[in-house]
Amino acid sequence: MKNWKKVASAGIAVVLLGALTACGGGSKEKTAGSSNKSDENTLLMYQIGDKPDNYDELMEVANKRLEEKTGVKLNIQYIGWGDYKKKMSVIVSSGENYDIAFADNYVPNAQKGAFADLTELAPKFAKDAYDQLDEAYIQGNLVDGKLYAFPVNGNVYSQQVLTFNKQYLDKYDLSIDDIKTYQDTEDVLKAFHEKEPNVAAFAIGQGFKVQGDFDFPIGNEYPFAVDLNGDSDKIINQYDNKEFVESLKTMHKWYQAGYIPSDAATSNTEFPLEGNTWFVRQETQGPYDYGDTILTNAAGQELVSKAFTTPLKSTAQAQMANFVVSNTSKNKEKAVEVLGQLNSDPELLNGLVWGIEGEAWEKISGKEDKIKLLDGYKPNTHLAAWNTGNNKILYTQDTITDDMIKERDESIAKAETSPILGFNFVTSSVKTELSNIANVMSQYLDGLNTGTVDPEVTIPKLKEALDNAGYEKVQTEMQKQYDEFLKK
Repeated sequence: MKNWKKVASAGIAVVLLGALTACGGGSKEKTAGSSNKSDENTLLMYQIGDKPDNYDELMEVANKRLEEKTGVKLNIQYIGWGDYKKKMSVIVSSGENYDIAFADNYVPNAQKGAFADLTELAPKFAKDAYDQLDEAYIQGNLVDGKLYAFPVNGNVYSQQVLTFNKQYLDKYDLSIDDIKTYQDTEDVLKAFHEKEPNVAAFAIGQGFKVQGDFDFPIGNEYPFAVDLNGDSDKIINQYDNKEFVESLKTMHKWYQAGYIPSDAATSNTEFPLEGNTWFVRQETQGPYDYGDTILTNAAGQELVSKAFTTPLKSTAQAQMANFVVSNTSKNKEKAVEVLGQLNSDPELLNGLVWGIEGEAWEKISGKEDKIKLLDGYKPNTHLAAWNTGNNKILYTQDTITDDMIKERDESIAKAETSPILGFNFVTSSVKTELSNIANVMSQYLDGLNTGTVDPEVTIPKLKEALDNAGYEKVQTEMQKQYDEFLKK
């Protein structure tokens, strides 16, 4: 599960347009971890997010296991969500010596030689973990035919869902059985809003994106898409697509009716999962969410979701959490070996993701891969599953049945694969136009997607601004590269 804000911040497009200072030169600015030297016995790893409160205790256990299996230990340096992009840009451009990092600006930095080529190293030094990866993870992380990252095996596909706060469904006896689209949701939104006008009926804010059955070569903040229900050989502007425009009109209708917060286009207001300040949220789910299990666990209250997009294996999912080995590392083979261990050793990974055994969790007698959580399982005392290691080797709570695991694996096998999986758009010839387009979209995105402005009035203005920004040149170049990709 990832909420809409995090999904928006993880867009590939921002990555492509980020600062691309040449590797090995430039700034020598000190960074958060520059005082933590990498050496042959302790590898330096940069990770995004907040450092767990019990980091030293977790790593003492983990490093004992790692050293026993690989001969080295790991020093994980955390950089906060808001700072990661900026600080990793400095770290990469300065040529700092580090070993492993949560990938940032993955494709451009790989093309510039910042990361080690893992094409042969991964299957050799992390074979067990490599062999467990879905093929989509390999395809989705290839850059010019080479692999530069080791992805976390987790939600290889995702789909968008509308998630309902069950306390309100029960309180007002509202049924969501027939909901398959945004439009199907209108009756329950109306009924809820009449009962609870001061609670956000559709809880969205700045950064929210209306979703449809599309995939996006450079992220959904840009008006370049492939229509999964149409001619998937063509790059289109989703703001020309009839179904997408209808969804934008629906948002505007809801905004006018008061179902959407009046300040949604500019607001960063949080609507916590565990709270009662919202009725419907938009979420992203994948196979390792086990339906609404993980979402409900995080909320501490029962939530129920209805899917409205196609389950899709895409490049964005393949690159959701991938780790790179720096080309400056003096321990490349050992770094790959450590990544392999993290993604194949249940004892090591479960101790990090669930926390300290005996304090946070314990195994259920007679069921080696089943656990129950203890009172010591608390926030900030363990690492996240989605961006640490292979979810397939994680122990599952006793509430996850064998049938749910079977359904998980079957759903992965049945999920559709995006036609643009593995397509990396080379932007070098259209950088100026893309920058112009980014500026245009920043003026229109939030207003249109939150329903704040009328799409029938605003979309023509958007398209005129895109034309002036050089949209046709970029689309033509993207189509040319996509045609070449499809021929391979």
